[in-house]
Amino acid sequence: MNPIDIQVYVTDIGRRAREASRHTARAATAAKDAALLAAASAIRREAATLAAENAKDLEAARSAGHDPAFVDRLALTPKVIESMAVGLEQIAALPDPVGEMSDLRFRPSGIQVGKMRVPLGVIGIVYESRPNVTIDAAGLCIKSGNATILRGGSEAIHSNRALAVLIREGLEHAGLPADAVQLIDTTDRAAVGALIQSPEFVDVIVPRGGKSLIERISKDARVPVIKHLDGICHVYVDDAADLEKAVRIADNAKTQRYSPCNTMETLLVDRGIAPRLLPPLGRIYVDKGVELRGCATTRELLAAAGLPCAAATEADWATEYLAPILAIRVVDGLDEAMAHIARWGSAHTDAIVTEDHSRAMRFLREVDSASVMINASTRFADGFEYGLGAEIGISTDKLHARGPVGLEGLTSMKWVVFGSGQVRS
Repeated sequence: MNPIDIQVYVTDIGRRAREASRHTARAATAAKDAALLAAASAIRREAATLAAENAKDLEAARSAGHDPAFVDRLALTPKVIESMAVGLEQIAALPDPVGEMSDLRFRPSGIQVGKMRVPLGVIGIVYESRPNVTIDAAGLCIKSGNATILRGGSEAIHSNRALAVLIREGLEHAGLPADAVQLIDTTDRAAVGALIQSPEFVDVIVPRGGKSLIERISKDARVPVIKHLDGICHVYVDDAADLEKAVRIADNAKTQRYSPCNTMETLLVDRGIAPRLLPPLGRIYVDKGVELRGCATTRELLAAAGLPCAAATEADWATEYLAPILAIRVVDGLDEAMAHIARWGSAHTDAIVTEDHSRAMRFLREVDSASVMINASTRFADGFEYGLGAEIGISTDKLHARGPVGLEGLTSMKWVVFGSGQVRS
């Protein structure tokens, strides 16, 4: 398509999404749940078709020279296909936030004032690689009463087309407009630019992908963006920590999985506990193949235990590795730890390990991150573990949504007033 055609195409999608959003906003919970369950059934029924379409994407990815990890993220295996169906069923089982009223109170005039939860409207979602995001994102938007415009990566175009057809089938089965879920069916990157500059049709953009994608969208968008750029997460082990607990948490926060954004990238250790903590913890990391990069004190303590550790640079404190690499710094107390987090952190997730209640509460109050934890692994920072059921992403912004964004994060609040004939004097 040429630029004019793309603008016309995206504008048409936006208009249809806006119209559909008026219907989904007032849809009954039973209708939304029926759409999700029908889509889940269609996914299971069309598993072979999905696998065949996905095979086209996998072949193209291999021919383009993508690495095995990339191809793995792209694959719709039988397990992934079933998990998509189960995911829709789980979303259907969640409480519907739309229409929920809260904070109702009477005013001296006799009116009753409160708030009602309502959908955001039209949500644009731009994502890469994983075609299962098509289902996750569409499911959450349907349940929260929104319409959505999906723009997946070009590498998954065949898979995404097939999945979008099944979601739209589910909507029609439930009597809801199929245009409540639309896929931008072009791989031209100009379509993303048109989408993120259409505030008349789109209420919010949610980018899911690498830092470069999110930076581009945040820079160019005229539509509000729910985002996080980096997951530079910290665990600070205080000198009042339980040693066994600290080892278990610091090990899990780094090695349970390396690629998620809530994995620890920097370990901060109080000088008073470092000689007892670092040698046994360092041995665990080295045995698991984690490359260590540390400050001078860290290197001395690990070298004395016969463990390798490269010298950390300032770049290491600012890097989200998403890999078996860990930066370690020994600090002089809580204040220096929090100063390090304030300087180098990404406001995603940070944890303290301590048995000192006052220090723990200071950490909670003063660390300015979306998730702040006491005596727990940073790996808990996701929608499922927080009881949201599912999430559309993580937000490190401070306005509207912060942290894991589930159904409530895809809604807003409006004021409602109940009167019985009152007029203002």
